[in-house]
Formats: sequence, C-alpha cells, structure tokens
Amino acid sequence: MATQPEAPQAEAPQPETPQAAAPQADPTSAAPQSNVLLVTGHPRPDSLTAHLVRRAQERLTAEGHTVDLLDLVAEGFDPRMTPADEPDWDDPDKEYSPEVHAHMRRVAAADAIVVVFPLWWFGLPALLKGWIDRVWNHGFAYGNRQQLLAGTRMLWLGLVSYDEARFAELGFADAVTLTLGKGVSEFCGMAPERVAVRYVYESLSTGEGAFKTLDSALDELLPQQRG
Repeated sequence: MATQPEAPQAEAPQPETPQAAAPQADPTSAAPQSNVLLVTGHPRPDSLTAHLVRRAQERLTAEGHTVDLLDLVAEGFDPRMTPADEPDWDDPDKEYSPEVHAHMRRVAAADAIVVVFPLWWFGLPALLKGWIDRVWNHGFAYGNRQQLLAGTRMLWLGLVSYDEARFAELGFADAVTLTLGKGVSEFCGMAPERVAVRYVYESLSTGEGAFKTLDSALDELLPQQRG
C-alpha cells in the first residue's frame, strides 16, 4: 500500500495569535546580531507554516537580528528553470538572470538561513525546489573556490503529517534529512555542525507544540550567549 504524503492543503488553518508569545528582547544578552534570511513558500497565509514564519520573524527581530523575509509566493518567484539560469559546468562565471542575481545577493548577505516549509510528497514544495535549482547555482553556491556559504548557518524546518515514530520507521526521516542537510547545505560548503534539519510532526493536529519545536530549533541555530 502506498504511503500518504502530506497533501498541499493538509495543514489546518491556525489561530492568528498563538498562546505562546514571541520572546522579548533581553538587554543583558551578549549574543552577536546576525542577518537571517527567512524563506517560505506556502500558498495560504492562514497555514501553520505561515504562522511559524511570523513567529520566527517576531522572535528573531526581538532578539536584535536583522530578518530578510523571503516569501516566494508573495514575491512571485518563478521556480521554472530557463536556459538563462541553467548551470554551465564549463563556466563558473556564467551570468545568470537579473532575478536570480537579486536572490543570490540575499543568500550571500545572510549569516543564517531559515527555511520553513510543508513536506509534500516527502520533499520540498515545487516553489522552494525551484528556488534551490535556480538560485543555489553553479559558480555561486557551489563550483567555486571561494565557498561563499562556508560560514553560513542553516535550519530546515519541515512540517510533517506523520508522527515521529512512523516517519522514521518509513525511512523518510533519514532520506529527507540526508537530501537537505548533506545534498544541499553541506554540498554548498556549510559545515555539518552549522546545519540542522528539524521537523514539526503531526502537523494536522499539533498545537502549541509546533511553536516549541520552532523555538528549540532557533535556539540551536543561533544560541544565546549570556554575559
């Protein structure tokens, strides 16, 4: 019997204001400020994905980080590959399209990248996959001597309809983590200790637990250094 993936409309609408409020800035914190690229691409603004993104933005801003919110739906990003952006293995200096160069600048400016997404067919939604295909391109994210992303931290936060045990039993925890962690982040030069792939399980029914998972993942990505 085929397993049932999380369908595009699998997330139930979430309340506008979760009970767990975003933490306030701590004036005693000695943590360095970071530029964080927060990436998402869910078609519904009332989805759990969207609420987690808003929570992340509020928290990171409150902690003094600069947040560049990249909502691929709102910005009308086209995920389709064209000849202009197809990698040329013989030319790492290929000039890609202006749209892709604009996104490359945002990726390069980030100290940390957070991608929040629903897991559809056990992978990235097409919009996010197309963003990786077009923007994380040869000569920029990989295939160059500078390794521009070597010092970048990255968090992948996927929303999964399965519970944790069943997701692992089916082998998808290993497969998805390997694809995103090693196949994308580490392939592009990020150190393993700077990359995390985390999941919000039971996304159809989870409540405040989703926000706790987000907070824990952000703590891991950008640990607070107290004086």
